[in-house]
Amino acid sequence: MANKLVALAVLASLLGGVSCELSLSLSIIYKLYGYTTPILRPYPIRPPSPAPSAPQLLVGYYAKNTTCPKAEEIVRNAVKNASPGILAGLIRLFFHDCFVRGCDASVLLELTNDGIPTEMRGGPNLSLRGFEVIKAAKEALEALKECQGVVSCADILAFAARDASYILSGGYINYDVKAGRYDGFKSNASETFEELPPPFGDLSLTTSMFAAKGLDEKDMVILSGAHSIGQSGCSSFSTASIEPVLGKKLNETCGMPVNAATTVPMDYKTKDTLDIQYYKNVISNDVLFKSDASLTTSTQTKSLVETYAREHSSLERLFLGPEPWYRDFGKAMVKMGDIEVKTSKEGQIREKCAFIKPPPTPY
Repeated sequence: MANKLVALAVLASLLGGVSCELSLSLSIIYKLYGYTTPILRPYPIRPPSPAPSAPQLLVGYYAKNTTCPKAEEIVRNAVKNASPGILAGLIRLFFHDCFVRGCDASVLLELTNDGIPTEMRGGPNLSLRGFEVIKAAKEALEALKECQGVVSCADILAFAARDASYILSGGYINYDVKAGRYDGFKSNASETFEELPPPFGDLSLTTSMFAAKGLDEKDMVILSGAHSIGQSGCSSFSTASIEPVLGKKLNETCGMPVNAATTVPMDYKTKDTLDIQYYKNVISNDVLFKSDASLTTSTQTKSLVETYAREHSSLERLFLGPEPWYRDFGKAMVKMGDIEVKTSKEGQIREKCAFIKPPPTPY
């Protein structure tokens, strides 16, 4: 019975976002998520997990506990010359990795031993970007004898997301990253649809899916701010409830019928900057996704949105520093980085991020 209610809720969410202007249909949404037939799969609504903890993770792990003290510097060098779009993709890569099987680089796998399509092939992940930066960082690390087989791909993802956030925010977001993760053995495309919060979800659905990962409602509001950067495919949203001026512009860009290959900025006003403009957009209904617009539908989340949307004056910045969201975003990223971390018994350090390292050949 519970699954049926969840399915009906998701269906209502989907239908509620349909507009005449974009002719968004269930079939388009299911194609977007990698399913050729419109078979409704209910989202699992789990009880909240306990607060995530990973005592094995340490700040400065590679400098203090391994032979690869320049690990973070090498990753930073791979990230620093990336375009704004790729930098935004690196933050999204980390989010999509941690929400499916935890922060274990399962999103990077092209092949696994069981032959099942990996997360990379899942519908919500088909537009992921930044793989080449992670590959370059890993190759640079493996080229150093002292770093061979030492730095996990999962930690590279965490470092890269932090460095991308720093660049895109103009240095306002800067936080210490705990490390010591191991890379997972499994990756399943179907789990991306089940675990990743969808853009058409309402507040209840999105909150419950964050809670299932040990992240509370405040974490959800904070991490949603990453929609200040990056692109969205035109098939991922409906203009039915978007502010009319922006809605008209989106209709003109996306076409009628919708051109699924066309992408638009998630934040038209500061599209290449990770900043608090997102929260101003939520208040004025200049956001693309129902999940973003839903943040004003409860007193608690609306209050947080209004807090994060408030811009400091020059005097306040002098004495208080940047707006609270920049600091809180770093804290939430650290918390997300603790989700379902693998130990040495549950994972490995891959030599190549796209492939599981084969077991040693027995003598």
